[in-house]
Amino acid sequence: MKRCLFIALFPLLSSVAFAQEGVRNAGDFHANQTLGHQRPMPMPFLRYEDIVWSTDLWKTIDLGELFNQFFYFPDDEEHSYGKKNFALMIWEAIVAGEIPIYDDEFLSVPLDNEAFVRRYTKADTMLLEIGYDEDDNELYETVILPRYFDPSEVKQYQLFETWFVGRQDARQDSRRISLAPVKDIYRDIGRGQEVYMGRHPIFWIPMQHPAVRALMARHTAYVDHGNVVRQPSWDWIFLNQHYNAFVTRESNRHHRAISDYLTGNDALIEASLIEEKVFEIEDAMWEH
Repeated sequence: MKRCLFIALFPLLSSVAFAQEGVRNAGDFHANQTLGHQRPMPMPFLRYEDIVWSTDLWKTIDLGELFNQFFYFPDDEEHSYGKKNFALMIWEAIVAGEIPIYDDEFLSVPLDNEAFVRRYTKADTMLLEIGYDEDDNELYETVILPRYFDPSEVKQYQLFETWFVGRQDARQDSRRISLAPVKDIYRDIGRGQEVYMGRHPIFWIPMQHPAVRALMARHTAYVDHGNVVRQPSWDWIFLNQHYNAFVTRESNRHHRAISDYLTGNDALIEASLIEEKVFEIEDAMWEH
């Protein structure tokens, strides 16, 4: 009798549970209650006096590398479980005024968000041929071309970071200081022709700023194709340096990048040597 009663009540209990779940997130039986509410992991406080060794590194995260492509994708929000690629997440926060931006990696020249967005998305104009008049003269019409931020144009990120050894435990650690999306820049020379000007950073964001870290903690990267539920936050990605990046410059008295004195394979070898030297500092500290 008890078994019959349970079977009779089960559909009713299930429908009530489904109704409550449906109110929270219709059609999603495993609604993530923590999504959008995660907090960044606290970083230990470090006094300047406790740093016994430090160096700065400039790195590049190339989205052409297979391992780094989760920065570039997803490029279709409709079929990506609500996830956004890194560039779009940052841009929307800039438009909303949620995070500060700067003109340089040292974060010494702040930019006004509203003015920057207005300048970046300022519409262009072009003359469009529309036909000929009765005297066979060409007729043109001025067409306004709206500009938008296109996250697919971001193919690299420049990263500025500091590596250091603390006095208390002689352990090596690092901090990501600033990061910039990089895109190809072209200069219009008229008649529909453009000249390639190289790759340049668009703006810099302060990676240790509370608002930036909170933003990255709230959003997850689409890293694992086989498990859409368990995805790491962007804050976790940068804390654990879960990406491939190559060194382009180390702090030096001449302010030179590797590309200023080496090219090709020699530049790649130099970048590897710099990284090895930095990682060996901790061992050298313990030896002494």
